[in-house]
Amino acid sequence: MSPVRLIRAFVLALLLTLNLSLPACAAASHEPLQAKADLVVMSFNIRYGAADDGENNWDKRKDLACEVVRRQDPDLVGLQEALRVQINDIRAALPEYGEIGVGREDGKTKGEYSAILYRKDRLDVNDSGTFWLSDTPEVPGSITWGNACTRVCTWARFLPKSGRPFYMFNTHLDHVSQPAREKGIALIMSRLSSRKHPDAVVLTGDFNSGENNPVVHYLQGEQQLDAASNGLSKNPLPLVDTFRLLHKDASEVRTAHGFTGSRSGAKIDYIFVQPGVAVLQAEILYDNKDNHYPSDHFPIMAAIRFAGR
Repeated sequence: MSPVRLIRAFVLALLLTLNLSLPACAAASHEPLQAKADLVVMSFNIRYGAADDGENNWDKRKDLACEVVRRQDPDLVGLQEALRVQINDIRAALPEYGEIGVGREDGKTKGEYSAILYRKDRLDVNDSGTFWLSDTPEVPGSITWGNACTRVCTWARFLPKSGRPFYMFNTHLDHVSQPAREKGIALIMSRLSSRKHPDAVVLTGDFNSGENNPVVHYLQGEQQLDAASNGLSKNPLPLVDTFRLLHKDASEVRTAHGFTGSRSGAKIDYIFVQPGVAVLQAEILYDNKDNHYPSDHFPIMAAIRFAGR
């Protein structure tokens, strides 16, 4: 166990011994079990910063967004809808994080990112890249499936300072076209299943798909897709939803709440892992300040332990 996690476990044990409490929005997330995890992962759609959201404009909530990351102290954050200026703000506030990803419009800095942030003191990057969810995945800005806007997936292979290598893929599927969502997820699974090394995999993202959507059933190996890309009508590498492994009967699971804080509705944000991975903790994070929220999505987190630890 790393020194950081040892210290975290000691402090939490001391708090419990003294019968002290953490803030309500953090209490569910910083339990002693988390210190035993190989990896703490967050997925966070931060709502693109150019939106005219009035009282919820980025400059009025960026501190809240940074604070929820700081409080959870994840090893990795899969961001969605992040513009360059927003990533700059987050990294200025949290310089301990490095960054992987490109703008989806030009493959450089223009447009939204599906970026991955990682703790530089805990992880090294061995390989990484971004591909476009289209028939020409290596062409920046490409759209071929009728999706409403450009969609990408960013991935990386990480080498922990101590522990086994693993891959993380992060994406944001289309919010309008179901065929584009299906083709996009099939392409992602094709890339994921053909990765160079047989390491464990984590898949995060805003899938714009509720739990009964064929995209989610496909990911879990429960359904084939007629619109699938690359001939992958059947998922070659079924995954499991970390949240549902621990909260099978939870009903208030909404993640895209439109700045209302409503918990009633569909869960469209996910952290998926392979079967056999131990999920020590999985939460939808409801952090807010006087009913002002860091995004129109609730971020989600999972603390996991890889098989064979």
